[in-house]
Amino acid sequence: MKKIPEIGVMSHLKADGSNLDAVAAFGLTCAQVVYWDPALATPEVARALKKRSADTGVRLTAIWGGYTGPAEWNFRRGPVTLGLVPVTYRQMRIEQLQRWADFAAEAGAPAVITHCGFLPENMTDPEFEPVATAISDVAGYCKKLGVGFWFETGQETPVTLLRFIEEVGLDNLGINLDPANLILYGKGNPIDALHVFGKWVRSIHAKDGVPPTNGFELGHEVKVGTGFVRYPEFIPALLGCGFTGDLTIEREISGDQQIKDIRETIDYLKTLLPRA
Repeated sequence: MKKIPEIGVMSHLKADGSNLDAVAAFGLTCAQVVYWDPALATPEVARALKKRSADTGVRLTAIWGGYTGPAEWNFRRGPVTLGLVPVTYRQMRIEQLQRWADFAAEAGAPAVITHCGFLPENMTDPEFEPVATAISDVAGYCKKLGVGFWFETGQETPVTLLRFIEEVGLDNLGINLDPANLILYGKGNPIDALHVFGKWVRSIHAKDGVPPTNGFELGHEVKVGTGFVRYPEFIPALLGCGFTGDLTIEREISGDQQIKDIRETIDYLKTLLPRA
């Protein structure tokens, strides 16, 4: 019998691991833990998170690790500030992502996820090979620890991402497919993207969005089921690829409305998944 994907939620790391309490309050038993500042990626915090995971029964599906330096989420400055692409910040961020790999291994999480940036699409771009080498440095370090390294989608076309996976060639690489991001960045249709890199998808951000309406700013995120992802078609296409990972809800607002939307999204996703 095929494994039915489990529904989880994004959980912002706290030093004592208490962020997982909110996950349990939703009645969920898995979470992807996210934090931008690698200063919190310490063995002590990792052990606290691992203990809280055991105490709450909330399984860690991955660590979403960020990095320091500028990060602008737009088309104007995004290509020169995000991920491993900007030369100025590249080595620093390689080392920071390696710290997150140590953290994931200590906490018992199977993978590290991040945005690698606006990956060069043109293979003749002089930065193509250096960026591939940087990704290899991070992924290779993860592999030695028994940890996966998964790309967060959005800032590159699906075929560009596939090209980098094939170029680096390590078997611990994978994709955290955020279908909304493909739409927000105008990079692709999530359902079509599964035909390109479906076999590499290890986890999903259950998020929705609408496309850009000008050439300088991203589209915007909306509640799952109200945007352009087309979840009633996307979920069956995903399962048709043999996907056995988790659906991690990400709602990029805060407060009571976020809680309400997450609860409604849990119910909505359940209607789209096969029954056990």
